[in-house]
This record gives sequence, C-alpha cells and structure tokens, in this order.
Amino acid sequence: MSIRVVVADDHPMYRFGVEAVLAQADGIEVVASVADGDELIGVVAELRPDVVVSDLSMPGTDGVTAAGAMLAAQPDLAVLALTMHDDDEHVHAALRAGARGYLVKGADADSIVRAVRAVAAGDAVYGGDVARRLTAGLVAAGPPQAPVPLPDLTPRERQVLDLLAAGCRNREIGQRLGMSEKTVRNHVSHLLLKFGVEDRTGIALRARDAGLGGAPLD
Repeated sequence: MSIRVVVADDHPMYRFGVEAVLAQADGIEVVASVADGDELIGVVAELRPDVVVSDLSMPGTDGVTAAGAMLAAQPDLAVLALTMHDDDEHVHAALRAGARGYLVKGADADSIVRAVRAVAAGDAVYGGDVARRLTAGLVAAGPPQAPVPLPDLTPRERQVLDLLAAGCRNREIGQRLGMSEKTVRNHVSHLLLKFGVEDRTGIALRARDAGLGGAPLD
C-alpha cells in the first residue's frame, strides 16, 4: 500500500515542488495539499493520511499547534516538519507537539523522500544540519573528558533504548513496557536529541557499543 501524504506550506512554489518530489517516489501518494494550518486540520480529519509534511509558520493555526490538534485526534499520524527554522525553540516545540521528524528547507529530494518513509515506518528522523547543531550544543562546554558510553538517561529511556538496540519496533516496545506508541516515539525523539544522531539506527549502534541490546526477545 502507498504512503498517503498531505503537504502543508503557505508558499505555493515550494509546496508544489515538494508535491512533485513525493509524487515521483515509489509507494508515496500525495492526497492533498493545503496552504494554512486550519485547512490542514480539516483535511487530515477528513482524509486520515499516514503522513503530514508541514511547515511550522503558516497563516491561521501554526504548524506546531496544528500538529498537536491532529495527533490528539489521530495518534498514529506521522508528522514531518519541513521548515526554514533550525533554532532550538522551534525544534523542541515540534517535538513536544509530537512530530516524528524535522527537516530544514534546503533538504534535497532524496532526504525528503527518505524522511517520509522513515516517519511512516514509525521512526524519528532529523536533518543533518539540525542533528549536527544539537550535537555541537551537547559537547560545547569545557575540555574533553573521559568518554561516557551513554548520555544521562532516565530509567524509562534506558528501557526503551535497550529494546530498540535489540531490534524491537515501536509497537513491540510499547507492548513490553506498557506504554502507547506515541509515548515510545516521544522517548525515541528525546534519545535522538541526547545522542545527536539522525535516526534510530544511530541510536542502536551507540547503544550496542555500550553493551545494550541484550533484552530478551521472548
């Protein structure tokens, strides 16, 4: 089945360009294109797509507020922010609203297609510029210290990380830990920020290097 996508951006030429990129990709179908947050919420409620690719700054309801409203009504929806903003405030606001991915405009066609497929599969993904900047912020203070295998994690994040490193998908992690998929996605998003990597594969590799991933699979 095709990944059904709604594109939202108030700049017509950019919106049409994103539509064209996705329309040419195998297994992706653009089912609607809108120019503001209010229209986006209505269209998503009517069509119930798999993925929304949305700008954050739009007339009417902004993209962050729209993401929160859409996810409250359709928790399994994957929201990918595609925006000109690369500052911490917008990144964190989008994550708190439940976005699974964050790309900065200027991302190439292949990156956009890969991100849509990743978030549709339940993964979280960040564009390289955002991930590198977040990594730089994490390591900016002071001289190098003895390497720490893992950043400071909450007990719950460690449980999610161990299962993720063992190859479990979000649904299975949620079932094992007694939490919703949306909560698992939020934990994965926080882990991406803490590790400063672009996708869950990077998290898993770091976790396995630290000796995690031995969670029982039965």
